[in-house]
Amino acid sequence: MPALMEARELRRYYRAGSGLFARTGTVRAVDGVSFTLGAGETLAIVGESGCGKSTLARMATLLEPPTEGDLLIDGEPTEGVSTAERRKLLLSVQMVFQNPYGSLNPRKTVGSILEEPLAINHRGDARARQAAARAMMDKVGLRQDQYGRYPHMFSGGQRQRIAIARALMLRPRIVVADEPVSALDVSIQAQVLNLMMDLQDEFHLAYLFISHDLSVVRHIAHDVLVMYCGRAVEHGPKQTIFAAPRHPYTRMLLAATPSLDPAHHKATVTVRGEPPSPIDPPAGCVFASRCPFATELCVAERPVLRELGDIQVACHHAETIG
Repeated sequence: MPALMEARELRRYYRAGSGLFARTGTVRAVDGVSFTLGAGETLAIVGESGCGKSTLARMATLLEPPTEGDLLIDGEPTEGVSTAERRKLLLSVQMVFQNPYGSLNPRKTVGSILEEPLAINHRGDARARQAAARAMMDKVGLRQDQYGRYPHMFSGGQRQRIAIARALMLRPRIVVADEPVSALDVSIQAQVLNLMMDLQDEFHLAYLFISHDLSVVRHIAHDVLVMYCGRAVEHGPKQTIFAAPRHPYTRMLLAATPSLDPAHHKATVTVRGEPPSPIDPPAGCVFASRCPFATELCVAERPVLRELGDIQVACHHAETIG
């Protein structure tokens, strides 16, 4: 049985610089990322701002085509297909955006927002669409008397519930969630994450979950893919990544996560400097200039993602780290 979604060496490049003093070149936003995602699974994509997470999300939802590489849904390619087939693929993948305050139309009621995907795709008559919208409101924990209210009348957590409900109206098999709880209070984050997990069990959804917050990822993910400067540097089961990270960058991210455990602070990795320019990345390891374990080999030769136990890691010294 093929994976619901499979990415093979996805790349997305942009031309940069058009002004008089602008630096020209090619921005390698995503530079060769591969993964598979099965039904009922959550793959978390983590990394600092600017590492390529959101660009990868846009490619996964077919909002942007890859510059190179292949994206497959149900084993079928997403590029070079007919208009009808592409429309079918688009319906199988939906997105939940980061900001619940900006992703909902303030001029429409909750009922209209939820019915709109059905109306656009000619699903049912007006009565059937209203019934489906009200049923979905029940599933995400919204009251029926809120059907005619506008987004500004809801809290941030409630708005994100509306956004999740909207994404599920067409019953997609894959949901791409781009930082879906980062704009919410911590207590509300837990409620929304628990809701997403309940909906995943009910509808057997696959989640591609984009986040920079590893405490959130620990709660919801099955597998974790760590990105740095557009490249995957570590990929594997959540338990292994959190218990025994093998890439120095992953160790840095984990050390930066707040914890009351004294042992957590002893494991801190000291990292200096800034990420390299995506226009002019180094020839060797992209993390070498910041890595406390870097050697001449790291500066000269780019490490490839390789198997190490049940994870994949792009580090020359992964066996001795941890």
